[in-house]
Amino acid sequence: MHSMSWEDTCFKLLNQTKLPCQVEYIQCQDYKIVADAIKRLEVRGAPAIGAAAAFALVLGARQIAMDHDFWDKFRNIAEELRQTRPTAVNLFWALDRMLSVSSRFVEKNDIQGLLDALEQEALSIANEDKTVNSRISAYGAELFTEPSAVLTHCNAGALATVGFGTALGVIRQAWSDGKITRVFADETRPLLQGARLTAWELMQEKIPVTLITDSMAGWVMKNKKVQAVIVGADRITLNGDVANKIGTYSVAVLAKEHGIPFYVAAPVSTFDFNMQTGQDIPIEERNSSEITSIAGVQIAPTGVDVYNPAFDVTPNEFVSAIITEYGAIRAPYTESVRRLQQKVKGES
Repeated sequence: MHSMSWEDTCFKLLNQTKLPCQVEYIQCQDYKIVADAIKRLEVRGAPAIGAAAAFALVLGARQIAMDHDFWDKFRNIAEELRQTRPTAVNLFWALDRMLSVSSRFVEKNDIQGLLDALEQEALSIANEDKTVNSRISAYGAELFTEPSAVLTHCNAGALATVGFGTALGVIRQAWSDGKITRVFADETRPLLQGARLTAWELMQEKIPVTLITDSMAGWVMKNKKVQAVIVGADRITLNGDVANKIGTYSVAVLAKEHGIPFYVAAPVSTFDFNMQTGQDIPIEERNSSEITSIAGVQIAPTGVDVYNPAFDVTPNEFVSAIITEYGAIRAPYTESVRRLQQKVKGES
């Protein structure tokens, strides 16, 4: 099941809010439809959000191609897309990459040339994500030296990317290699990405999965049912602090207490090389209805105060390794992330 596809004039997004009960694709010929899909989590997962935003900018540029004030409107569309979600850095990375392409066409006012180049760049971002997923999966599987059960939180699978997945990509590869025996999936309140998406993805591939509530993770660890934790990420800072779906920090603390390795799988595009620590990461807060209702059914008293941060930050001291397409890096993260940055710059 693919999270998105591009068919010349139409961008299709799998509506992840309908899963697992219904498979529905959103037909997007207007960039605003994509922007709304990002806001509503119909497309989610940092790499998938980045790719979706890139294709949205292609659609937006096509919509205004004949307008006399094209360049101003084009920049406004890019800014509108930036505002859809504040935490996942892949969104900004992809849009910056698209805007860098556009800079080559401004002076000549070559709109048609720009439209063609933007489409090719969006396709490159999507195709590169598939390759990156495969590399992360291979490097991550190498960390498992003997058959293990693992715990994961939220969804970092094919649905969160364009391709194979990050954390679930590692699990898929390690399962294929005979190194994973079972996956424990946290349900991931309030939007249940673990229950609705991760459990569904793993069952599609016949990988043994046990669904648990978020509050059961500590007990599962204490009873030695898992030997490792692996999650994805939405932003990683220079010192190795990791922003991921709310609840990840709690899992990391529990893993540390029980002596279980805590792995993060993420592409280099998820690193924010301009941000020193996790204290600076903007944390998105979402509508209270996500907590007070489930599937449209109210479960809390009307008018109750609600705090609903969508993400939390796991300090680097809880992270055993970060798995990237360049291999796994470990503490001291300030040094290893800098080396990673230099490696990426060297290839640019």
